[in-house]
Amino acid sequence: MRCPHCLVEFHHSPTRVPLAMDVDGGWCADHCTCPACKRLVIFLAKGVAHRDGRGVFAGINGTVTLFLVRPRGALRPPCPKEVPEHLAKDYNEACAVIADSTKASAALSRRCLQVVLREAAKVKPGDLSKEIQQVLDSNTLPSYLAESIDAVRNICNFAAHPLKSQHSGEVLDVEPGEAEWNLEVLESLFDFYFVQPALLQAKRAALDAKLKEAGKPPMK
Repeated sequence: MRCPHCLVEFHHSPTRVPLAMDVDGGWCADHCTCPACKRLVIFLAKGVAHRDGRGVFAGINGTVTLFLVRPRGALRPPCPKEVPEHLAKDYNEACAVIADSTKASAALSRRCLQVVLREAAKVKPGDLSKEIQQVLDSNTLPSYLAESIDAVRNICNFAAHPLKSQHSGEVLDVEPGEAEWNLEVLESLFDFYFVQPALLQAKRAALDAKLKEAGKPPMK
């Protein structure tokens, strides 16, 4: 499995602890420790309850449904340190609540997307659909990213739910895959607007330092 804390793959051999049973079935706690980050991963497991010879609940079998308890949230990469704090906060919260409410997650990610377009892409404030069109018309995005952000309008189904565009932070019903796609697009935008420029700036500073040591002028 992939560790939900650090995203490193490891062999998942959980310890299962029986908890209790009710009308919905049997409930157990599955836990293991990631060998990479040393953090505990806990799932709540539900299945068909079975009893031991004394009639005491002993565990589950059949098809088992797992609910991630620790950590809470989606299996997403951590927000890059180059991303401004107010954007990282919305992104991290959208990741944290997606397991409990895709509607709340999508509302947070739509709002975050709108702020990114206004602050990083410098679009003129309007509704989200028009702001997406502005950044597409600017031809400043690579084609893969332009196609991804354009797909937001189709996946979010702005035509049927215009409030998602006009009031991007509203908690409204979502289409299948909408919340997850919004997070994917945000990660790509973060990389384009914040991470890559910071990496290039650091490389340029290192090159200028070498040029200075060699008695040459910095890059123009």
